[in-house]
Parts: sequence; C-alpha cells; structure tokens
Amino acid sequence: RTQLKHQHWNSNAFVFLPDESVALRPTLGVFTHGYTSSKDSILTWPVRLAEEGVASILFDLPGHYLGSFNDVNSFDEFKLHAHQLHGQAYKLLLPHLAGKLNINDCMVIIGGHSLGGLLSLMASKDEIFSHVDRLIVGVGLGMAPETSAHLFDTPFYKSTLNIRSQLVSPELSPENVFPWIKEIKNNIKISDEKILLILGEDDLVVPKDGGEKLRQHLQS
Repeated sequence: RTQLKHQHWNSNAFVFLPDESVALRPTLGVFTHGYTSSKDSILTWPVRLAEEGVASILFDLPGHYLGSFNDVNSFDEFKLHAHQLHGQAYKLLLPHLAGKLNINDCMVIIGGHSLGGLLSLMASKDEIFSHVDRLIVGVGLGMAPETSAHLFDTPFYKSTLNIRSQLVSPELSPENVFPWIKEIKNNIKISDEKILLILGEDDLVVPKDGGEKLRQHLQS
C-alpha cells in the first residue's frame, strides 16, 4: 500500500507484484477507477495481471470518498492536473522493479474504467510517458449515443444522483463533472497511440454504438 501525492491531493494506492515463482513480463500497468467509485471496483485487473507476470499500480482518484477521505478544493485544479496522476503513480511503481526489469524496454498500460479511461487518454500526453512504449486502455468508455437517451439523462439515473453526489467532494459534483467529460471527449486530439476500448454487452452507461462512436472520433 502506498500514498499518491500530487498538487494538494493525497489518495490511496496499491502496488501489485507477481509472485516470485512467476516470471516478470516487460509490461507495467497503471490503473484507476470511474466516477464516484474507488479502486476496489477494478481490483480484478491488477490481480489477474500479476498472475500473468505483470506488475501494476492501482490508485484512487482524489475527492472520491469510497477510496480516500480527502477533498478536491478546486474543480479547475482537477481539470488541469487529474490526468497527471497516472504519471505520478507510474513513478511510485518503478522503485519496486529496480534491478528486476529494464524499464526502458517495458510497455506501459495506462488504463481505467469510465472517467479513469478518459483520464488515461489524456495521460498519454504526459511527458513522463513520452519515451516509453504504451497502450491506452479504456473500459466502459464511449460517447453519448445519437439514437437514444444517454443513461445520465434518464429518470432512473437522475434518481441516484443524490446519493452519488455525496460520494465525491462537492467540487466534483455531477453538475461540474458531466459537462466537462462531454467537452473533453468532443475535443480530445490524440495521434500515434495504441488505444484499446473495451465494452461489455450489458453496459448500461456505454452501449456498443457509443464505443464505436468514440472509436471513429479518435480515428478521425
């Protein structure tokens, strides 16, 4: 267990290392969760990777109370710096591999679920990753469908917002976060990246056409 410190934030993180009986692969993972959630929602990712010889780090986003009791005092600060958390987590992971792997020859998987996946796309531009081979992974990440109402706009989801908004710092309220997420998706520009988008058949938030729409948008 470790602490991820960046800007005015402190959040919790776990480093996952393969058992000594498993050969280390030249691959590292850096992961985070989705909005109002916590690292335990994607705990299976680093556990499964460790079984395959991949070391990784899993961290909580600041201002998400299910993971760490801390606040984000400025949403503007979050917008400017949240995507840098993957890079900061990566730096926390590296000392655990010293003398075991040639870091310069490793692929880095920068990934996350939903909001965490979006931050992963943004993190690909971080200077710390500029000289490493990388794969960006977004699970449950897509754009709003054109043919039907997005789940966030349905009465069912809106009825849950009261409790969901209490799971995050007030600066990370749905009124702040949702429009920002939409803006980032519509305006993000990425080139020369390997990106893997993974969607579930039963994903209520991101239907398959939403994932396809994001794929086409990124490719354009």
